[in-house]
Amino acid sequence: MTPLLRAIGLTKRFGGLAAVEDVSFDVAPGEIFAIIGPNGAGKTTVLNLLSGLLAPTSGRLELDGHDLTTRSTAERCHAGLGRAFQVVQPFPEMTVRDNVLVGALFGHPGVPRAEAERRADEALERTGLTALADVDAEELTLMQEKRLEIARALATQPRVLLLDEVMAGLRPAEARDAVQLVKGVRDGGVTVVFIEHVMPVVRDLADRVLVMDHGQVLTEGPYAEVVQDPRVIEAYLGKEGA
Repeated sequence: MTPLLRAIGLTKRFGGLAAVEDVSFDVAPGEIFAIIGPNGAGKTTVLNLLSGLLAPTSGRLELDGHDLTTRSTAERCHAGLGRAFQVVQPFPEMTVRDNVLVGALFGHPGVPRAEAERRADEALERTGLTALADVDAEELTLMQEKRLEIARALATQPRVLLLDEVMAGLRPAEARDAVQLVKGVRDGGVTVVFIEHVMPVVRDLADRVLVMDHGQVLTEGPYAEVVQDPRVIEAYLGKEGA
């Protein structure tokens, strides 16, 4: 199957320090792809390189065969790369629906207002927030804020959704609900790339797992294989107690 997203030799240096070095991977359409590793492994830097928050020192990024390496964050969003952040940042005094509407309008400049509203309502329904549409975002629980973060990204109509530790801070039952939410996103036709430290979540979600350590790819494969790799146990699982 032809990859939808391709990272080819991505490298990011800050002065003499290589935060990410020669990272390559492919993500197939409809796949849920996890990036794991110890703190400081370079996971978030990779996500920042994918979304355009950072420019690579070298390497290439492709979406459906199109080179996005020099594209801005906004241009990548318009091309089909969406992102939800670990630290949620809703517009607190705006309603849930208006927060999501911002994503719909930003994702496709020039879209008619009525169509943007339809996309926002669709994203609310997919994330279980329809009943809270008229509630101010500042009144939401953490779990609801996480759902809002994903809804706003979905309203941009991404082909690939990047998730940065969206389970952080959630109770176990909430994390299980979030797992079902992400599966629903994939079943709705959106490919997912996510970073996560909670290994049961990775086990339940990921089709494939990329393990990073010290800015480099340690190994890649199905969850059941990578967690048995002695290098992964030494670099990550043993230290994390997972």
